Amino acid sequence: QVQLVESGGGLVQPGGSLRLSCAASGSIFSINTMGWYRQAPGKQRELVALINSGGSTNYADSVKGRFTISRDNAKNTVYLQMNSLKLEDTAVYYCCTLRPGTLYVGYWGQGTQVTVSS
Repeated sequence: QVQLVESGGGLVQPGGSLRLSCAASGSIFSINTMGWYRQAPGKQRELVALINSGGSTNYADSVKGRFTISRDNAKNTVYLQMNSLKLEDTAVYYCCTLRPGTLYVGYWGQGTQVTVSS
């Protein structure tokens, strides 16, 4: 079992920045790829960014150039730096780990709300 705890969400104006954190605990030896998904009201959950244990990253086209995913393996923590936030970035952001060798999510965090509003 892996437990994921997110923090860092909140209310920000358009153009502003936020940094999300996700701390993993439990069977962390099984963790390779971690990432972030988000779900806006009335929409399906969508992938935002992934990072593997070697530091390779993938981003959704909608956040490329604005969001940066990183991780601190010593702290078992993954981060999502979000800059130039737009109204459409408003969503609940979920941290996750992928099942080893797959693109399927193994564990989810509880989610943290990000609201972009003027």
